[in-house]
Amino acid sequence: MMDQSLATIIELQSITKVYGTGSAAMPALRGIDLTIRAGEFVAVMGPSGSGKSTCMNILGCLDTPTSGSYLFEGQNVASLSRDQLALVRRHYLGFIFQGFNLLNRTSALENVELPLIYRGIPVAERHRRARAALASVGLADRERHTPGELSGGQQQRVAIARAIVTDPTVLLADEPTGNLDTARSREVMELLTAFNRDRGLTVIMVTHEPDMAAYAKRQIHFRDGLIDDADDTVIPGRSA
Repeated sequence: MMDQSLATIIELQSITKVYGTGSAAMPALRGIDLTIRAGEFVAVMGPSGSGKSTCMNILGCLDTPTSGSYLFEGQNVASLSRDQLALVRRHYLGFIFQGFNLLNRTSALENVELPLIYRGIPVAERHRRARAALASVGLADRERHTPGELSGGQQQRVAIARAIVTDPTVLLADEPTGNLDTARSREVMELLTAFNRDRGLTVIMVTHEPDMAAYAKRQIHFRDGLIDDADDTVIPGRSA
């Protein structure tokens, strides 16, 4: 079973999200209650239109709920301004996307340094931290390569290095293996598992692939804008 003694890092309370108004209103989330504890590795699953991506956007402070409370380390971020949400993203969250989102004409080292530039980190320290992040994903010898000179799996590892270079509290991964073959997908999942296990990094991952979700400690299934409580399960043998 999940260790109930772990500190709660994220709590969603009656979260709704409605797009449009009046007769055109489209409810994406219909009252979500969700608790995620520090150090968990959670896989979020569900069919297209189930609300899982909308929920992830709210968790990542990329969108705001229509109603309800989103508590991040006890702070209600649902009511923060856009600038305040940007600060939460910059200082507490790391993001990995299916499409890598790397700058094509920029070296791996420079791509990884980008979040540190936004935080005003001096050049020498940026270089040191970016090199350490690349080394942690096995790409110490690729720091001067551009994305076009790297395989898909290597590009995603650069993206992972960029996500963890700021030492975030939570890592949000949106279909991180969606563009990769089976072998490269396993490499990425093993990295995420290692960061969760060895660094205590909280990982929340959206995926439609059951074999990738099996790496997580808990699976949460969305259906029709709601969490299916029966499918909010801890993976046997992988409890937190």
